[in-house]
Amino acid sequence: EVQLQASGGGLVQAGGSLRLSCAVSGFKLDYYGIGWFRQAPGKEREGVSCIDPNDGSIYYTDSVKGRFTISVDNAKNTLYLQMNSLKPEDTATYFCATPMWCTGYSASSLPATSWGQRTQVTVSS
Repeated sequence: EVQLQASGGGLVQAGGSLRLSCAVSGFKLDYYGIGWFRQAPGKEREGVSCIDPNDGSIYYTDSVKGRFTISVDNAKNTLYLQMNSLKPEDTATYFCATPMWCTGYSASSLPATSWGQRTQVTVSS
């Protein structure tokens, strides 16, 4: 059984930083795409960033390019999302997911995607 344990969310002022972590058990991270989604109140779920270990493809949605960095620690089987220069529009519930479809241009879930616990990120202006 795949389990994804997300953590690292919180309340931060605009311009601040947070690092989200997603510890994965029951599933090796070096085979399938893994990434982060977010959903703000009243909005649809959005693919924020993902990484495909097979070819090294990394995707960022346009609004976070240059501010967010995704990484994987295979030894710890953990996914990270370093979020810098946070903006109020980054406020959302964030959750990690794997396996997923990930290319340098898109991120989307699959029928087999497992979803992690949600972690709230709130950025005050």
